[in-house]
Amino acid sequence: MLNGRSLFTSLLIGAGLLAAGVAAAPPPRAVHHKPVVTPSPAPTESPDRLLARIRRVFRSHRPPPPYVTYTLIRAQSTDQGYPDYVNSYTYHIWTRTLDRASLARKVFRDDYEGPLEFQRPAFNEDYDPGPPTADVFEPAPVHKQAITVVPTPEPTGTLPPLIATVHAFGEFDYHVTGVTTEGELLHLTLVPIRDPERNRLRDIYVDKQTLELRKLVATDRLFLQRGPVYGTIFTITMGSLDGTPVVTHIHGVVGKDAQGEDYIGDGKIIDYDFTDVGFPKSLPSWYFDARQYAQHQADAPE
Repeated sequence: MLNGRSLFTSLLIGAGLLAAGVAAAPPPRAVHHKPVVTPSPAPTESPDRLLARIRRVFRSHRPPPPYVTYTLIRAQSTDQGYPDYVNSYTYHIWTRTLDRASLARKVFRDDYEGPLEFQRPAFNEDYDPGPPTADVFEPAPVHKQAITVVPTPEPTGTLPPLIATVHAFGEFDYHVTGVTTEGELLHLTLVPIRDPERNRLRDIYVDKQTLELRKLVATDRLFLQRGPVYGTIFTITMGSLDGTPVVTHIHGVVGKDAQGEDYIGDGKIIDYDFTDVGFPKSLPSWYFDARQYAQHQADAPE
């Protein structure tokens, strides 16, 4: 049994041991909380900037090779829906892409070829569209052009020395009203900001990885002799040859004239195929001068 003195002494000793234990204990560690990093959402590219990039990718392949040869196959139907053999035909065509001056020969049965013809293929004119290397972003002409009118050549040559780099993305011809993914393609719907008769693109389909053109929907025009002009919708299928974008097929449907009257007649539905496309290194200069055709009948191409 402890007396009072012994109890006091025991409590004193216990308190000392407790103080010593507290003093010997390591100080508590400071806890540092790492800040939680919330990833910012990736910036979404605006549709108009996307269109500018698509156009830039297409322009990176321009200008096309100096010469292109191809076979144009035109097929249309009568107003009764039957094949229109009179206005369906095939041409072999040799084109200088600088000014679209072309030598053409119609192909008949048994591989017989017609006389030498001078042509200048173009969209939105009163002759067949083309060539397959055409600039599909080029605005339509303000007025119908005579075949003798020489178009302004695309810029060629080397670029000037690089002084600075400025990234300017702007698309001043169209407004993109929608972008959708359709399998491996991006589909852009377009509305012209101005000049809807000249800025003719309405839909663009591109590879969603490379942004290379795969299909376009564009307006065109059907010119009738001594008659009205009818609006036409072309669905243009694109391909590539040696890195150059080329038109491979056009499906056309003729619509209304300026008064809203539907076209009724042969050729309301028309198709063009561009086959046997090639890029020769050179072609004789007389191919592109109709005045020399008469003296070159013997060495005319087939």
